[in-house]
Amino acid sequence: MKSPVRVTITGAAGHIGYALAFRVASGEMFGPDQPVILRLLEIPQALSSLNGVGMELEDCALPLLHDIVLTDDPAIGFREADYAILIGAKPRAKGMERSDLITENAKIFAAQGRAINDHASPDVRVLVVGNPANTNALIAAANAPDLDKRQFTAMTRLDHNRALGQLANKTNRLVADITRMTIWGNHSMTQYPDLGNCLVEGVPALELVTRDWAIDHFIPRIQRRGAEIIEARGLSSAASAADAVVDHVRDWALGTPEGDWVSMSVISDGSYGVAEGIVFSFPVTCAGGEYRIVQGLELDALSHSRLKKSEQELLGERAVVEDLLGR
Repeated sequence: MKSPVRVTITGAAGHIGYALAFRVASGEMFGPDQPVILRLLEIPQALSSLNGVGMELEDCALPLLHDIVLTDDPAIGFREADYAILIGAKPRAKGMERSDLITENAKIFAAQGRAINDHASPDVRVLVVGNPANTNALIAAANAPDLDKRQFTAMTRLDHNRALGQLANKTNRLVADITRMTIWGNHSMTQYPDLGNCLVEGVPALELVTRDWAIDHFIPRIQRRGAEIIEARGLSSAASAADAVVDHVRDWALGTPEGDWVSMSVISDGSYGVAEGIVFSFPVTCAGGEYRIVQGLELDALSHSRLKKSEQELLGERAVVEDLLGR
C-alpha cells in the first residue's frame, strides 16, 4: 500500500465538510489505491457534532481510511498536512452582501495561513472554499511566508461545473462531451463564464448556441447560481460544493485530461493582462501536482472588459484587507 496522504478539512462538521469527508475517505479524491488520514478541524462549539462525523466515518469501515483526527487545535489539525481544504468560514446567508464576508472572515484565514506555515508539510497544497474565497486565499498565502504562493488556490470549480451543466442542458449533450470551459476572475457576480474556446463534441460551443443566449442567459445564470440556491434552500450550496472540491484537488494532484483544462483561482502572474498578485480564476492544466495557466487564448473586447471588471473587484477587496497581507 502507498503511504497515506494527510488531508485537513476545516469546518468539517458543517454541511460542505460533512458531504466532503466521506468522499475523500472513500478514494474519490486521490484514487482507489491511496490511503488517507483525515484531520478534521472545527471550532470548540462544534466539537460534539464533529465527534458524530468521526463516528460515522468509523461506521463506514472504509478500507482507505487510515486514521481520523478530530480537533479544535490548528496546530494539531494542520500537522504535516499534504492537502488543506479551508471550508470553515462565516457562511453567506440570505440577504447578506458579499462585502460583509470580507471583514468577517479575513482574520480567520490569516490565522489559518500562519498555522499552515508553521505546522503543515512544506509541500502542502491549499484549497480555499470559504467565501470570499479568492481574497481569503490571498490572505492565507500572505500569512504563510515560508511557502510558495502557488501552493494556495481558491475554488471556482463549482462555477465551472455549473457552466458545464447549463451548456449540456442547452445543447442536449452530456457533460462528458464538453471540453475547454473557462471561468475567469472572482468567485462572485463579476466572474466571467466564457464559451469562447469551449467545445461540445469537438464543435465550438458558440456554433451551437446563440450569442444572445450566451450573454443574456448563460453568463448571468452562472453568476447568480449561488444566490439562486440560497433563495431555494435557505442555505448555501453543500453537496455540489463538496463535489467541486473533489474535482479541484483530484485534478491538481493527479492531472487534467489530455486536451482539456479546468478553472482554478490562482495567484496571477500577469497572464492576460491581469494584475499580478491577486488570486484570479484562469484556465489551467495540471500535471505532477503543479498547475500551469493556459496561454495564448484569444479574447475579444467584451471578454477583456469582463476580466477587467473582476480584476478591479479583487483589487478593491485586497485594499480592504491590506493590513493582513504583511506588506
